[in-house]
Amino acid sequence: MPYFAIHCIDKPDSAELRAATRPAHLAHVTALGAAVLVAGPLLRPDGRPMGSLLIIDFDDRDAAVAFATADPYHQAGLFESRSVTNWHKVLPA
Repeated sequence: MPYFAIHCIDKPDSAELRAATRPAHLAHVTALGAAVLVAGPLLRPDGRPMGSLLIIDFDDRDAAVAFATADPYHQAGLFESRSVTNWHKVLPA
């Protein structure tokens, strides 16, 4: 199965929405188990979250887009932008 990178940038001034939606978002991601290679927030220089990056193994791009669309963060309107891109792991082997 191929990996897909889900790259999201939060809307400005959305820290409260992110915090309120975080438990449901984490449940959504952890439900995929070992398919999740990495997942976590993108951070501003001061350490505050500004978005999300997830790299997950899906059957195809349609499955990756469906997962991203069902993410509680997306459903709550947290993101200013979102991309779903095929990704190839090279290192570590």
